[in-house]
Amino acid sequence: MEAGHHPVDPGSVGHHGLLRITRKTLLTLPLPSPATGPDRPDIPDHPAYQQILTALADAGRPMRARDLCQALGLPILPKHTEGIRSKLKRLLSRGILIEAERGLFARCSALSG
Repeated sequence: MEAGHHPVDPGSVGHHGLLRITRKTLLTLPLPSPATGPDRPDIPDHPAYQQILTALADAGRPMRARDLCQALGLPILPKHTEGIRSKLKRLLSRGILIEAERGLFARCSALSG
């Protein structure tokens, strides 16, 4: 334990006292700078995006929405290919993917490595 820091008995401080201590502690923590954050762009939370990125990484080459449907085990139906294409465009707009040629998507790192 650091000098000058004593454990707090929650019963002796009360709920509002604990909130004050927590707030004071949080305010002393440094804010993360963009340089120290993860060096990956903002990937959407939905698992389909991670599945798409994994399929592209496994393939090691640019892919079309139709190819990705096959790789992900989805039936080749317009609703699936358009859904995948929409997700690919979102990843493209966030700088996670590039469009090597019209309709052909790749991870940015795939071209540099």
